[in-house]
Amino acid sequence: MESIWTKTCSIPKREPLQKNIKTEVAVIGAGMAGILIAYQLQKAGKQVVILEADRIASGQTKNTTAKITSQHDLIYANLIQSQGEEKARQYAMANEAAIAEYRRIIEEEEIPCDFRETSAYVYSQNKEKLMQEADAAASLGIQASFLSHAALPDGSSSPALRFDGQAQFHPLKFIKPLAEQLEIYEKTPVRTVDEHTLHTPKATVTAEYIVFATHYPFVNFPGLYFARMHQERSYVLALENIPLVGGMFIGDGENAYSFRFYDKYLLFGGEGHRTGENRQGGKYDALRNKAKELFPHSLEAAHWSAQDCIPADGIPYIGQYASGKPYWYVATGFQKWGMTTSMVSAMIIRDMICGKENPNAAVFDPQRFSVEAAGGITCEGRQAVKTFAKRLFKLPEATANELPLGHGGVVDLDGDKIGVYKEEDGTLHLVDIRCPHLGCQLEWNPDEKSWDCPCHGSRFDFHGRCITNPAQEDITLHKEHS
Repeated sequence: MESIWTKTCSIPKREPLQKNIKTEVAVIGAGMAGILIAYQLQKAGKQVVILEADRIASGQTKNTTAKITSQHDLIYANLIQSQGEEKARQYAMANEAAIAEYRRIIEEEEIPCDFRETSAYVYSQNKEKLMQEADAAASLGIQASFLSHAALPDGSSSPALRFDGQAQFHPLKFIKPLAEQLEIYEKTPVRTVDEHTLHTPKATVTAEYIVFATHYPFVNFPGLYFARMHQERSYVLALENIPLVGGMFIGDGENAYSFRFYDKYLLFGGEGHRTGENRQGGKYDALRNKAKELFPHSLEAAHWSAQDCIPADGIPYIGQYASGKPYWYVATGFQKWGMTTSMVSAMIIRDMICGKENPNAAVFDPQRFSVEAAGGITCEGRQAVKTFAKRLFKLPEATANELPLGHGGVVDLDGDKIGVYKEEDGTLHLVDIRCPHLGCQLEWNPDEKSWDCPCHGSRFDFHGRCITNPAQEDITLHKEHS
């Protein structure tokens, strides 16, 4: 599976870190957030180093649908109610400022990244809800309006909420020239962080400030981010042979779909679910069936999936990592709007490290407490307990011999509970089903041939190699079966 972005842009490799170094700021992660945070800090006069476990933009950045927008579903009416008008306005203005900052950087750096200004739409049959959101967004200073009949890419029309002055781009074409200006070490995973020291496989980095831009923070204590958010997956098809329609679209509610055009392709997304809850599979097939229903003459050019951190109260965590670590910063919980929120993070963390006040920072404070957040902690705790109990007490449903060719699952093997993937030729790949992050039971994802954690979203390929954090280690086979 390869996204259109990786098919149409490659970024030169960087060498791993081989010796101990010192710097003012160390940024962990070279995705969009990490690159932008480092870029902004360097422009502000700071010495910055980026440490990346794999390759630049190799995580969620390469799998985005690349919308730059302050329209994050229907959120503003709820934000006003739950957070108050002042903080709701901070959220709105931070994202509007992020759109403007993308525009400024692209013009100043003369970056050819297919940047295009366009409108963003949320479509729904619930007119009252759309009108309420339009009023809420407009009251916060956003150019928002209700449309009783908006033309959708499939040729139909629907009531919709429109945000003007939004944008879209090619994320890798944007990130590539910025990365060229920065000191980045690839294939350099940070294993542990001890106060001001980051430990990598071959060297250490000592930094005055440390920024965790790793999608999901891997340090559990302090911070407790594992108890305050979960991860979700969603799926995308790139379709050809479809008439072009202006704008970016997302449906409201469950089983809704998103649309945006890039070049000759329609990016058609949907079929989302909590990570680790896709035992039956069929998400790509369901998306393909819907695509054929809506666009009978379409042709599939690519397909891929993405993963997003969902905070308990619907607001990203941007700022100080924990109260006892004033020199640690974090950017996480982007809830499917990572491109815009990456820039929000860069501007806020830049100002905080440089000792400047950012007027929009308070709403994103990771140390905040709310009723919604408390409820989310309880919910995530129940999920973890349920998954632990399943690993400890639920018996496997099959043996390895009963597992069909080309399938995976948790099976009984010589009295042990083992994860098995059986190739078409009968070759078995056996792994421990305990996630090395916090011990939850992994579940097989047949759509992507991966082992996924339903607690905190770590993912592993069928060989047991870690492909998505917060886990930092691979999963292994019980020695007696190796």
